[in-house]
Amino acid sequence: MSRQSRLIYSPVYTNYYFHDDHPFNQRRLLLTHDLMQAYQLLRDEDILAPRQATDEELELVHDPRYIQFVREQGETDEVLPLAAGYGLGTEDVPCFRHMHEASSLIVGGTLQAVDVVMNGQAEHAFNPAGGLHHAFRGRASGFCIYNDCSVAIAYLRKHWNARVLYIDTDAHHGDGVQWAFYDDPNVLTVSLHETGKYLFPGTGNTTERGDGHGYGFSVNIPLDAYTEDDSFLEVYQKLIPKLVRGFQPDVILTQNGCDAHAYDPLTHLSCSMKVYQQIPRLAHEMAHTYCSGRWIAVGGGGYDIWRVVPRAWTLLWSEMSDQPLADDCEIPRSWQEHWQPQSELILPSRLFDEPFPAIPRRAEITEKNRVTLERAILHAPIG
Repeated sequence: MSRQSRLIYSPVYTNYYFHDDHPFNQRRLLLTHDLMQAYQLLRDEDILAPRQATDEELELVHDPRYIQFVREQGETDEVLPLAAGYGLGTEDVPCFRHMHEASSLIVGGTLQAVDVVMNGQAEHAFNPAGGLHHAFRGRASGFCIYNDCSVAIAYLRKHWNARVLYIDTDAHHGDGVQWAFYDDPNVLTVSLHETGKYLFPGTGNTTERGDGHGYGFSVNIPLDAYTEDDSFLEVYQKLIPKLVRGFQPDVILTQNGCDAHAYDPLTHLSCSMKVYQQIPRLAHEMAHTYCSGRWIAVGGGGYDIWRVVPRAWTLLWSEMSDQPLADDCEIPRSWQEHWQPQSELILPSRLFDEPFPAIPRRAEITEKNRVTLERAILHAPIG
């Protein structure tokens, strides 16, 4: 097993908790960690505990007044009068006790991943609690209070002057990260997501290409609803190598939301676990070819916490740590027996899905996605 990868993890991550009925449930991290353990993919020395991000680090992206309000809101059970103006106390982002501490720990975990990679302690690092890509400078959004992806990119720019390639394969557009670096030619943001015609946040059109010196350094692929594996991977595998060659990044940061899966209850894409084997595989290859191996991965969306998230992020760690799992791999019985009594859904018995029924509009969807790809790369920094 390679010792060139680190998992940033702590069960304390579950303190980022809205309420029992909220779709964003960090219990998924416990299931994921246990599945990695059941496959014997982890040893103690592979795991690093996250640290708290400092206010100074958060202020690389977030308004100090917002940070102070998040802290004050987390110290009371009452929703403060200004909460709505900061995107808090909403259906998407309810307030909860100690929300600043829980949120800054997730940001600190991603910064921990950055530090170990950029300081040469490891080639790759994965913070599954991260990927909170919707938060803005002074406003929470889409289940996200602080934007660990944006803070990490700003941190990379400040401390290493690094050219950063950010690849976001969450089904929801990576809007908070895009707008944070919309005019920066040293940060290339790439988002493959379900079209905003049907899904939050409604942005991520091919015409969102950047501004000023950053024009061309924002690339969006809004995929048609019900896109399946083959079309998703065709677009991804044609796009990413071209962008990497053209941009020549120093480091790759991937956001690995797994809500494009057909089981996800909040989205309308139709992918299987095959996609979550191939996405990290290509990112890994690109990192070694162009970035001396420097690859930082974070989690993201994923709302079927029982059947999808643990398998998808275990596959990511398997790839990152050079411990491939066979295509016919069964789910360890110990994991199933532990978690099945707690789940209303039948847990999967195999790592990969059986083939799903074909979507009737498959040819039409595939062609629409090809046209979208051509439009998206028209002004991109292609090599």
